[in-house]
Amino acid sequence: MAYQYVREPLTGEEADRLANACETPEEKLVVWTLLDTGLRVSELCALRPENIAWQSRELRVKGKGGPHGKKSKQRAVPMSPRVRALLEPYFAYKNEWFIGERQAQKLVKRVANRAKVSRDVTPHVLRHTFATLALQKGISLAAVKKILGHDRLSTTAIYLNLTDSHVVEEFEAKW
Repeated sequence: MAYQYVREPLTGEEADRLANACETPEEKLVVWTLLDTGLRVSELCALRPENIAWQSRELRVKGKGGPHGKKSKQRAVPMSPRVRALLEPYFAYKNEWFIGERQAQKLVKRVANRAKVSRDVTPHVLRHTFATLALQKGISLAAVKKILGHDRLSTTAIYLNLTDSHVVEEFEAKW
């Protein structure tokens, strides 16, 4: 198997600092949505009102899909209460996302600098953070695989960044 570059996710404390460093509704829309959904930046910037299933509290996104990324796979991504609270008023007045992918990347970096997160923070690091925190909170690997839109469980398994303390806690809770 080819080497997979593993990005280090933010810790829970760093993710909280990042979320709290958001000063504008636009920053919250981007950072909180990426942190709480695990969307790719391209999927975030392609959001439209028709992608939101309000009653079932989920986003319907077209992911990479297939070996050449043809955006052919559609999946449901659960919406957290705080993301729903941001998206509902935004899409009440707008029909498309307000910035492109590159601007979203710059916005994430700007907020990370303000939060004094010392390492490089990108939208993909926030995707990795979502996956790692979801697994640490007890969401199954299979469910995270489906949320992220991966084809193989082995792709999702790279997000299993368990610290020694997580292993001990889980062992003690289940043994």
